[in-house]
Amino acid sequence: MSSQAQKPTEQKLKPKLFSVMKNYSKEQFFKDVTAGIIVAIIALPLSIALALASGVGPEQGLYTAIVAGFIVSFFGGSRVQIAGPTAAFATIVAGIVATEGMDGLVISTIMAGIIMIIMGLCHFGALIKYIPGTITSGFTFGIAVTILIGQVKDFFGLTFRHSPVETVDKIKEIALCFGTLNPQALLVGGVSLAILILWPKKLEKIPASLIAVIVGSVMVGVFDMKVNTIGSLYSVSKQLPPFTVPHFTFGKVKALLPNAFTIAILAAVESLLSCVVSDGMIGSKHRSNMELVAQGAANIGSALFGGIPATGAIARTAANVKNGGRTPVSGMVHSVVVLIILCLLMDKASLIPMPTIAAILFVVAYNMCGWRTIRNTIKTAPKSDIAVLFVTLVFTVVFDLVVAIGVGMVMAALLFMKRMADVTEAHAWVDVDDEDTDPDNILLKKIPHNTRVYEINGPMFFAASDKFSYMLSDKNIDVLCIRMRNVPAIDAAGVETLMGIVRRCEKHDVKVIFSHVNEQPMHAMEKAGFIEHMGKENFCDHIDTALLRAEEIEEQICAAR
Repeated sequence: MSSQAQKPTEQKLKPKLFSVMKNYSKEQFFKDVTAGIIVAIIALPLSIALALASGVGPEQGLYTAIVAGFIVSFFGGSRVQIAGPTAAFATIVAGIVATEGMDGLVISTIMAGIIMIIMGLCHFGALIKYIPGTITSGFTFGIAVTILIGQVKDFFGLTFRHSPVETVDKIKEIALCFGTLNPQALLVGGVSLAILILWPKKLEKIPASLIAVIVGSVMVGVFDMKVNTIGSLYSVSKQLPPFTVPHFTFGKVKALLPNAFTIAILAAVESLLSCVVSDGMIGSKHRSNMELVAQGAANIGSALFGGIPATGAIARTAANVKNGGRTPVSGMVHSVVVLIILCLLMDKASLIPMPTIAAILFVVAYNMCGWRTIRNTIKTAPKSDIAVLFVTLVFTVVFDLVVAIGVGMVMAALLFMKRMADVTEAHAWVDVDDEDTDPDNILLKKIPHNTRVYEINGPMFFAASDKFSYMLSDKNIDVLCIRMRNVPAIDAAGVETLMGIVRRCEKHDVKVIFSHVNEQPMHAMEKAGFIEHMGKENFCDHIDTALLRAEEIEEQICAAR
């Protein structure tokens, strides 16, 4: 009863906000406001840094935090999820902007939002867990490497001759232009990085990124350092998020569909992973399908109001929980505070040095890379899993996320099918004449003289279909009994394999009986007309019944002879 009651709760398409407000208190409101303000202070430099890493202006990151953050908190399926721009999207967004422009990014993000809404409405929330962890680890580490390489230029103050987009080209350009290193930029970057590493060990309550931004800005301003700042490279806007509708064409939609699917899958995986982490922190249970709908709506809203793709941010969500946030109100407060900062203090953002932004992204890359997970995978996982992980990682760095996820999923699927085929087997039973044997040992049942019994273990699908060809190796029998109690599933190729065995048996006048066929295989065989061809009487619910049926057939054959 409890499991039946739990399933609808998980699948319920009702925002968590509407549930938690029933017992909302004034004390919790003050905690949520405090947590929201602190998360907004953390989100400010991160949103700007991630926007710049994505190849767009600093205000685009803030627009995303404001619009997407508010929508996810209002409509989401988690009590404490904080949404906004994340490092996972940086490389793919930069690639789309470089090749398709902002219009291409907006169209891709809107389509991704629609895909996520459809996923949520179709209750696909639980299916995200079937994406192998090796692929997630591989592309996450690959993205971290890509972000790190992308920030080397600003951290060292290099002057590039060209403007490379691909990571491999950036590495070549870094090697060629390393002689243009700016010692002042390196000093600012080094101090900022030291603050980001050491500050949390002393004063965790005050965000290290905020201190790094302040110290870096003061260093550049007071000592008149020749270091690039946000203001020297970008025009900083204090405008409210502008509403824009891109120009849709069928050709653009078709061309951008792979990017849209990548954004949708990535946003879904990261947001639900963040929900799972936060559930463990507060002892709650998120609504995965409602979260997908909210993330979809948030990405559509972000794109229409000048933002970039968004998803649940694990670090900001954890900061929300640690500072007392327990309801979606804290996430909504976070968005409102970022909006206030945008309108009143955005001109101050122009003073932030680019080496400080690079240092912040170095730490983001380190925190997201998950090197411990990869180390444990290398130590404990099979070689095939390690291969999937490293292929995904390398393809993410060398090519892009779309190719990496596609190749990784194909590899994982092929390896999974191989494993399933390896564990699928059919073995023959041996007749035992001793009547006094243990009746509980199913292998010691009495088998009629001219009957062979084969038991199939594992799913019957196309990759394992070659394992059953020897079932009729002994043609000097009258009855072949196939036991299928350990066959959980069968596909069209498996049904065709069984049909081939039956046809061969019919050519040699051998009767076939099936024992204990499970629900899914029985349904597949019925749809294929297999049961009608065989006759229902040759499908027995238990091996004892099947052996009695074999005896009847033996007697009929003997009488006919």
